Amino acid sequence: MPTRTRSSPRPSPLVPASPPAPIGIFDSGVGGLTVFREIARALPHHPLIYLGDSARVPYGTKSADTVTGFTLQAAAHLIERGIGMLVVACNTATAAALPSLQSSLTIPVIGVVEPGARAAVEQTRGRVGVIATEGTVRSKAYTRAIHNIDPNIEVIESAAPLFVSLAEEGWANTHVAREVAEIYLEPLLDANIDTLVLGCTHYPILRDTIEHVIGDKVMIVDSAETTAASVLAAIGTSSNGAAKHTFLVTDAEERFRRIAGEFLERAIEHLELVTL
Repeated sequence: MPTRTRSSPRPSPLVPASPPAPIGIFDSGVGGLTVFREIARALPHHPLIYLGDSARVPYGTKSADTVTGFTLQAAAHLIERGIGMLVVACNTATAAALPSLQSSLTIPVIGVVEPGARAAVEQTRGRVGVIATEGTVRSKAYTRAIHNIDPNIEVIESAAPLFVSLAEEGWANTHVAREVAEIYLEPLLDANIDTLVLGCTHYPILRDTIEHVIGDKVMIVDSAETTAASVLAAIGTSSNGAAKHTFLVTDAEERFRRIAGEFLERAIEHLELVTL
């Protein structure tokens, strides 16, 4: 009887790995681009979807209930787009709506207040100043977050609402911005703060102006940088390949394209106008 030879098993076809679910980044306008930039640097191959609610900016002057409603609408839109994580890149929305989001969504939700508070505690010698929108200051979110870590730190919160408009208009590096910064920061400097938290994601757009006013003796905490570090810790490693980033706005898409292009130093290719 002839001997039968066993044929070698066919190699299984290589199945390309599925691309990771995009990270959704939400803000009231252009301020969250500071968070987008830092996350894109930390995870250069991970797709991101940015949503700026430019039709209803600013959030800082609105009630907590109104901001919560807007934020839940934005989250629902991003969920429909298949995001795997939501970053609330707005301090006012974080202060008002983060618990509601975390309890109602099945994906991870990261806000910007807790990472900034944690970094402030690590840097300060005991006296922290926070500049933020009226809504964030009213909520005392940073004071609570810092005192949850170290109740002995003195926290002085102060509203700086015009910084949002200056960032939205692209006036960050003007003499007008410098004069406004001097007025807003003088009480905090008089209180001898040693650390300043930029408690609104619009404010890092004005960082050069703010640094010029406060000098080099006060440490700055940028919530965009600290939030990106939290996202990186949660995601782990980035995927390979070129990442497609999508930008969504609810109004004024050409102004957003101009400001975002200048800030990110790149052409904004995938920009859509959406309704929430």
